[in-house]
Amino acid sequence: MTDELNHFNQRGEAHMVDVGDKEVTQRRAIAEGVIQMQTETLQRIIQGEHKKGDVLGVARVAGIMAAKKTADLIPLCHPLQLNNVDIQLITDEKKSAVHCIVEVRTSGKTGVEMEALTAVQITLLTIYDMCKAMDRGMIMGNVGLVSKSGGKSGEWQRDEAL
Repeated sequence: MTDELNHFNQRGEAHMVDVGDKEVTQRRAIAEGVIQMQTETLQRIIQGEHKKGDVLGVARVAGIMAAKKTADLIPLCHPLQLNNVDIQLITDEKKSAVHCIVEVRTSGKTGVEMEALTAVQITLLTIYDMCKAMDRGMIMGNVGLVSKSGGKSGEWQRDEAL
């Protein structure tokens, strides 16, 4: 873990980090999360019987849009031009859940961890929104960064699975 909180200046005030002198590198981040629900809710999603339509398709698009808008949502994030946002939604009938895995890539001076994490959250929230009329008790959780690469700090991977 780093000792440096670089979103604060020497006076302790929040500020945007200056990335102007950093090198452009290929950057990648993978984040994940899960939403648990009633068995009937998951079955409707899987079978395409939800009255609002393709729940996972809409959630995937929402996640992509969220990754692109991260700088509008998180005050000190830099606006980035993303090369790719890939969202996998894996249904797990045994756990009655949908597992979301997001990979974000860019060629830039700063990483895409926040974009990947934001995409996971909004993807899961969209599933909740589309299914809340039939299942208000859905639980979202285990959201976290899985890995990142690129930049001065190089490779990082979480030690254990969420």
